[in-house]
Amino acid sequence: MLFSTQTHNAVSTYGLEEGVKLLIKSGFTALDLTMFADNEYLFEPDYKETAKRLKKIADDAGVPFTQAHAPFGGGYENYTTKLIPQMPRVLEFAGLLEIKQVVVHPIQQGRYYGREQELMDMNMEFYNGIKKYAKDSGTKIAIENMWQRHPINQYIVDDVCADPYELVKYYDTLNDPEAFTICLDLGHVALCCREPQDAIRIIGGEKLGALHVHDVDYRGDLHTLPGMGKINYNAVCKALADIDYKGDFTLEADNFLVKYDAEFKPVALKFMADCTRHYVEKIEAYKAEK
Repeated sequence: MLFSTQTHNAVSTYGLEEGVKLLIKSGFTALDLTMFADNEYLFEPDYKETAKRLKKIADDAGVPFTQAHAPFGGGYENYTTKLIPQMPRVLEFAGLLEIKQVVVHPIQQGRYYGREQELMDMNMEFYNGIKKYAKDSGTKIAIENMWQRHPINQYIVDDVCADPYELVKYYDTLNDPEAFTICLDLGHVALCCREPQDAIRIIGGEKLGALHVHDVDYRGDLHTLPGMGKINYNAVCKALADIDYKGDFTLEADNFLVKYDAEFKPVALKFMADCTRHYVEKIEAYKAEK
């Protein structure tokens, strides 16, 4: 099983190409290209040349880009009017790097509770509207489970696809395995008062194509390294083995890095890679027991 991390923090600290090289040197066996920040290169006239350089760096090291994350955030208006129009270029760039899947957040608009079908209809139109670009680029769109804050008490509650059964329903309704897969954010599952290992088994190995791996305390979206929060990662590894998960084990844990300066981050990144390898070895050991 390949194990990877998002490029966000390394690229923001060292620049695009140097950040990628450092992640490779740290010991990750694959990379998740962050396209939601420091992404100006996507829209430059020479974006294809940039993709060629990145692919050569990856190919020379034998560490492929296997996943990416599309732009998101800024609220409904920003996402629908500014970021969604960027998706054709985002998916094209992913295709140039032969990336297998791009995580594309569903549309979120206001209170989720009581509007489940309305939001699903909105998202079916959205995803069906961009799937052509994924197919043309030879990649897939990965649908992620989301959360929001209750408008009165500000506690974290369900949003689009927080319920793993709804996440599966989105995938099944889209009914196009050549264009879509599921990305399960393990921290988001826990924040919405569910156990990640249960969600993994609900989705199953045929539909689960990607992970966002990080740890939380079941209260805040910490995005820190597994083992530093309260998720039972032994149970997570066992569940992934039980469903014969075939995707990558991909960190989205950059908050672990934010307080380290540029001089020390290489040490922290190597520790992150070693930690990730440890959990992958657990998964492989559980598979072997079967």
